[in-house]
Amino acid sequence: MTSQGLPDDGAPSRADEAVFRPVREGNAFEETVERLLQAIKLGVVAPGERLPSERDLAARFKVARETLREAIRALAEAGYVESRRGRYGGTFVRAEQPSGRSRGAARRTAEQMGPELDDALLLRDVLEVGAAGAAASAPLSQTERLHLRGRLEECAGSSVDDYRRMDSRLHLAIAEVTGSASLTAAVADVRMRLNEMLDAIPLLERNMRHSNAQHTRIVDAVLDGDADAARRAMAEHLDGTTALLRGFLS
Repeated sequence: MTSQGLPDDGAPSRADEAVFRPVREGNAFEETVERLLQAIKLGVVAPGERLPSERDLAARFKVARETLREAIRALAEAGYVESRRGRYGGTFVRAEQPSGRSRGAARRTAEQMGPELDDALLLRDVLEVGAAGAAASAPLSQTERLHLRGRLEECAGSSVDDYRRMDSRLHLAIAEVTGSASLTAAVADVRMRLNEMLDAIPLLERNMRHSNAQHTRIVDAVLDGDADAARRAMAEHLDGTTALLRGFLS
């Protein structure tokens, strides 16, 4: 392999092609982070080796250069890569990779859960996408509408330390306004099953901004009574979280 993660003859390897493939537009940043982490963790680009150029990666992922730069910046802040200047500069995989206790504990929990992790993620998707659609179909009172707006503003204005908690409060509020106590309890239960692992994901500024924008689309669709749009927006939002979860805990 070369320092670009390619075979010596310059042709992309199958692993290289599998990892550096186009991402979906809806969660471009999150999936770009996930793909780069896969490349690092699977050894497609080994410690000490240089990632392909920004131009090459952006073209292969089919994302904007700025999206790619922010993904690389997020991984640099998390300790996975480092930038070097000069003639032989670029973005290099750090020789020593992060080994935070919380992330290690979360990874062990994920391994212990085995198929239960996929089960929990599927259950979360079914429950929360369904809750968004049901909330949009419900005849909301003014109090309930204000409740959703308040939780949305609370989440958007929260600090990094409080963001996970405020995010959960918003998602539970969406379930609450459906009027189903059983659905709200089920959403709370599945979020608790995933909380330890979600808490181990570094809070990335770009992801927080993207998440807040998606929250706004979800709440707007619910308040507009557009069930299909609410379900689509929630599904896209959850897909982004799953991509980061699998990327950081794989």
